[in-house]
Amino acid sequence: MYKNVLLAYDGSVEGQFALREGARLARLCEANVFLLAVVNVSTGLVMAEGAMPGAVEYERGVYEDVLEEGLRRLRQMGFSPTGCLETGDPAHQIAAMAEEIGADLVVVGHRHQSKLARWWHGSVGANLLERLQCSLLIAQLDDPDEYSIKDSLVGSI
Repeated sequence: MYKNVLLAYDGSVEGQFALREGARLARLCEANVFLLAVVNVSTGLVMAEGAMPGAVEYERGVYEDVLEEGLRRLRQMGFSPTGCLETGDPAHQIAAMAEEIGADLVVVGHRHQSKLARWWHGSVGANLLERLQCSLLIAQLDDPDEYSIKDSLVGSI
């Protein structure tokens, strides 16, 4: 079924849930697991860089930690994941990585947003539907406040 699974990870509750769901599928399919974190160079971050040089590098450092945390969780689940950190538009970077590794499945989390926020910032999931040449799983929590990452990830597979 799936041989190469790409998990897009940002460290959020929704991202952690998607990591777990993607890992479950990868385990069932005995697939290779790739973990990608993307530093979103948004307009706000670019403006912050102008006012405070080093903002992008600071954000990159934060995402390096996020990536390491995700890789650690996957190793605890018994995987030997490959990790990558990219900078840019998340949908573009996810699609590019999926093509590069020959992904059969991409897994992302869904963050609930207002209609205005979705219009203003766009939807990574919707953009991925147009860009990917493989299957896409958008893992969605009913109530993020009820999801306990600490209890749910370790030993859950």
